[in-house]
Amino acid sequence: MIILKNVSKTFQDKTVLQKTDLTVESGTITGFIGRNGSGKTVLLKLICGLMLPTTGTVTVDGVQVGRDRDFAPDAGVLIETPSFIHYESGLRNLRALAAIRRKISVEQVKDAICLVGLDPEDKKRVGKYSLGMRQRLGIAQAIMEDPSLIILDEPMNGLDKEGVEEMRVLFSNLRGEGKTILLASHSAEDVDLLCDAVYELDNGAMERVR
Repeated sequence: MIILKNVSKTFQDKTVLQKTDLTVESGTITGFIGRNGSGKTVLLKLICGLMLPTTGTVTVDGVQVGRDRDFAPDAGVLIETPSFIHYESGLRNLRALAAIRRKISVEQVKDAICLVGLDPEDKKRVGKYSLGMRQRLGIAQAIMEDPSLIILDEPMNGLDKEGVEEMRVLFSNLRGEGKTILLASHSAEDVDLLCDAVYELDNGAMERVR
């Protein structure tokens, strides 16, 4: 599904990711761990196409990101803090996003909202949502178009214990459906329970630890 060859990323005189190779198989969950600033988020942005590498190539499902296409094909992405229109409901926010590609119906949007434990008929403005509710809505956004690749940066942020367990079950079920998931997390427990392969990033270098 994903192949990185000799990928590095430099900002001015600082190398954030250095000469990284990575192969991710379809239908697996791959975890990335490391302290803040270690390069996890940059790596995910390079894979999905939000950034271009300084050197090397990123290939997703046979497509070289940044050359053949601007963004990774058939990918759902949640990176950093999800941002929504604060004065609209969760459903109206996701309907607006779904209208960009016109790939899914309103019912499918509602189904995704239900999958993350929210009520699609809730009229509450997103600005009134708790941090955990916004995080759930961000996950719904990432999965609602049924992508084959799901990229999640700290998806458990703001979730209580029950919410974390619900998302673990959801991600496991998505893998069971053949989805490929990239998961950056500071939680060792999430990584241990969910991931088929684990990589640690430190000072721009990446090493497989499991």
